[in-house]
Amino acid sequence: MLKKVFFGVLWLGFITYAFVFAPPDQPDTLELIQKLVGGEWEGINPLVISLFNIMGIWPIIYSAVLFIDGRGQKIPAWPFATAAFALGAFALLPYLALREPNQAFSGKKNLWLKLLDSRITGLILTIGAVIFVAYGVQGDWGNFVQQWQTSRFIHVMSLDFCLLSLLFPTLLGDDMARREQKNQQLFWLIAFIPLFGPLIYLSVRSPSDPKESPLLA
Repeated sequence: MLKKVFFGVLWLGFITYAFVFAPPDQPDTLELIQKLVGGEWEGINPLVISLFNIMGIWPIIYSAVLFIDGRGQKIPAWPFATAAFALGAFALLPYLALREPNQAFSGKKNLWLKLLDSRITGLILTIGAVIFVAYGVQGDWGNFVQQWQTSRFIHVMSLDFCLLSLLFPTLLGDDMARREQKNQQLFWLIAFIPLFGPLIYLSVRSPSDPKESPLLA
């Protein structure tokens, strides 16, 4: 019960901060988003480009856990996982508040679940993240800090990244239990490494069904 209250309060607090206390919207925000989505990256700080694309990787990371977790919940996971592609933690926090502990998987996996459960998916996501991080570190950090202080879009997107990094361990324990992985050292390694901890986990985790191939689970 305390967890549900915590996630509910955190969700309301994040919404309040984003729309009341974060820096104001900038006139060129919509144009910037359109350029980022359309791949028109010339003149945009590589750090912003990298962060924006990594925020597209995070929802897939969560989907790889949520869709299987949702099989044992009273509420479906797919609306929250889908909305996370646009809303990030704003969409995921209500699910975390409403879900129940679920350390078992029952039934058969369809093609979509097999794809999300595959180590190959984890490896592809890891390669993508490495590319974007390597690209981003070439950016102008001073300019990024300035944008973080003056642009609601950049500010909230950065906080969203941090929140998604902090929230993943709340689902990790149940997912490891479903796969009969009881390595606490692995849990804390994943929990304390932002982004790449979860990616490493998706790339090495055991199948949710022990009879299936670890690569195409």
